[in-house]
This record gives sequence, C-alpha cells and structure tokens, in this order.
Amino acid sequence: MTHASSPIDRISSNDLTVLATDHGSVPMQMAAILEFDAADAPTFAQLEAVMAARIQRVPRLRQRLVWTPPGCGRPVWADDADFTLARHLTQTVGLGGREAVLEIAADLACTRLPLDRPPWTARWVRGATGGTSALVFVAHHVMADGLNGLAVLTALSDSGAGDGAPAPAPAPFPRPMPGRRDLLIDAWRERLATLAHLPARLVGVVRGLRELGVTARHGTQVASTSFNRPTGSTRRIATAAVPLKPVLDLAHARGCTVNDLVLVAVSGAMASTLRARGESPGPFVVSVPISARPGTDVARLGNAVGIVPIEVPSDPDPEVRLARVAAETAARRGRARGSSAAPLGFALRALGRTSLLQRYIDRQRRVNTFLSNMRGPAEPISIAGHRAVSVVPFGLTPGNVGVCFAVVSYAGQLVVTLVADPDVVPELDELAGRLSDELRALTESAPP
Repeated sequence: MTHASSPIDRISSNDLTVLATDHGSVPMQMAAILEFDAADAPTFAQLEAVMAARIQRVPRLRQRLVWTPPGCGRPVWADDADFTLARHLTQTVGLGGREAVLEIAADLACTRLPLDRPPWTARWVRGATGGTSALVFVAHHVMADGLNGLAVLTALSDSGAGDGAPAPAPAPFPRPMPGRRDLLIDAWRERLATLAHLPARLVGVVRGLRELGVTARHGTQVASTSFNRPTGSTRRIATAAVPLKPVLDLAHARGCTVNDLVLVAVSGAMASTLRARGESPGPFVVSVPISARPGTDVARLGNAVGIVPIEVPSDPDPEVRLARVAAETAARRGRARGSSAAPLGFALRALGRTSLLQRYIDRQRRVNTFLSNMRGPAEPISIAGHRAVSVVPFGLTPGNVGVCFAVVSYAGQLVVTLVADPDVVPELDELAGRLSDELRALTESAPP
C-alpha cells in the first residue's frame, strides 16, 4: 500500500529567522522541567510507555527539517522514517538534590540538537537518594515557541487525552516527502499571495516598527551594565516562586498586569545586585516577547512572536517602578500583538547572511535583558497518574545578555526562572534570592 505524500508544511519566516540567527555561543533552544516528588514519580518504563502511546498527538515530534531544492521555497517539515523514541528519550541518575537536576537541565539545553532528526530530546533524571525527580524536555526554537512548548507537554500528559472520547485513528506514518513539482507549485502560489497582500504587509511593518519602539525613545542606545558583556557556552539556572493568587489580587487592585509586577521585581533585583557590585544602574530596557497567536495548536507549531521593549526604572522605590511600567504597558494596549516579528526578522536574516550578526549580538545596546511570560495549566500536569509539582521553563539567549528570565503560572504558583552565564553572573543564587524578596514584598503590600 502506498501512502499519500505529506501535506506541505513549510517553516514560517519567523522560523527562518531562528535558523538564520542560530550561530551564537549557545543554541537557540528552549526547555522545560517537570518536577516530581520522589514519593510520587513515574518510573522510566512508565514514561516510555506513555510517550510511545501519545506521541502521535504531536505530529511535529516525529518530523525533521528538510531543505528544499533551489527555487522551491523555504524548508519544510517531513516525517522522519528513521524515528525511534529511544533516540530522543533517555534517563540518568542525578548525583545530588534539586540543584543537580537544574544543572543537568541547563547543560542538556546548551547541547546543540542535530537537525537531521526531529529537533528535540527528553531526559528522565532520577534522584540517587530520593528528593526531586524530573523530566527535562529540550527543543530547538525552530520547532516551537515557548507557549507551544508548554502545549506539547500538556498534550503528552494524562489530561491531553481529553474527556474520554475515542481517539481518532492515527495518520499513516511515515508519509513520503512531497515531490519537487509540488514544492515548486506551492512556493510560487505562496509568492503570488505575498504580492497580493503587499499593502497590508507594509502596514504591518509600520506597526511592527512601532512595537519595537523604533519611532519612540527606545530607538536610542541603553546604558550598559556588567550584566551586558559577551557570554560563553555555559548556562546555569535558578528559580524564584510565590503563590499566584496574591500576585493576581495585587495586579487587579493596582490596575496592572502580572507581567508588570514581575518586571518591577526583576528590575529591583537586578539593580540591587549591580549596586552590590559598586555600580549605579540607570533604567533597564527589558525585551518582552509578545505572541501573535490567539491560542495554541500542537498540530501547527512554530514561532509567531514579536518583541516589545519596556523601559523600567532602577529606582529603589518599587512604587516608582510600578507607576512607570504600568503607564507604559497601558499605552500599548489595543495595538496589534506580535507585529514586530516581520521587520525584526527581516533585519536579522539580512545580518545572518554576513559576518556582522554575531558582532552585533555581542555588542548590541538595545536591551539589557529578556523576560518571557507564559500562562501554564491551572491544574497540575500528571503523567501515568503521577502529578508534577512544578514546571520550570527557560530559554537560551546568546550575545551580551548575561541573565534573562522566564515566567510561568502553574497550578497556583508563579515561577520565575533565571538563566545566566556563570562567568557573567556568578552570584546567581543571590540574584534569585533578591528576586524572591522583591516578589514577596510586592504581594505583602497588596491591599486586603
């Protein structure tokens, strides 16, 4: 029996930007850690069985990137005929507690994934003497952005099975790669559609430049700090966590967003750490990814994210910081989200064709740090009947950003992950402690 060829699933221009810029000291990869209590953790055999049974829910997990012949358009995703779960899912025994798990996860994320197979890996880390066990999931950013990365984990969990309705019949696997003629026709169809929508795209570019702040005060260079110098190939991670409800209550009472409050806490922690180094920091510019998607769909992954630069004062008074941040983000409400991806992607792809890209990334003066915020599941994720007590997301940032932050709300907790080059930020634990103090101080100031 001959299976029909796969539908043509091209990477987007945003995904192409990821590939064009993936030449830094660390790969363009993202990760998430699902942590389990030792007393309620699945075995590796259970994990293998669950993933083998559910992996068809996420077609991209069994697909690899294929570069097309000249003239046939952008690369496409195609079924990997050599796919086996054993090439992607492994296990190891941690030699310590939670800190050892975080170190294993950081090192795994910094190991470049080959693109001749589906670009993801997962490792089950089992504590040698009890304590934390964890599933570490790492994917190349070309496969999905952070929001869709969480959706993948949810799809593989027990709740991904839905309400008990019968699962649809699995699609034939593997399906053959589309032929050159089909690729060529599809590429030209896409080019003609682009020309037809050119006026709307130009309007989108203008909106994108505004979202990037090119026409505002963020078009100028930001003040550099000792956190902003070229980074190496190693990262370490730490976390700060607080209950979610007090943060939501405070955001509601102050008429701001949870992200505003986290920005205020991050700027306070960074400023106090720099002052401890003997510096006098000015305002920080934080790059905040903005999703252009209304939702998630694990059948259609990829990147649809723009960025917004937010200026945050380093004033010791959190009220001053919050007033400035809340006013700036309120002024942006109602604008098209994620529109900056088009002009930013065009510029980065152009630089990626030259030797100037890495030089720019290592010396850029547009932002001081990055902060991504994702809304995770309100209910705990379970795998094979075992509940994950925490989710720790993080992504890697090359260039001269020594520390960046990822935020997720999960099962009543707000978790902030700090990702740093240990040579640039050796006092990562102290920075995480200051961030925890800032978050607690904010929530304790909430009106009853």
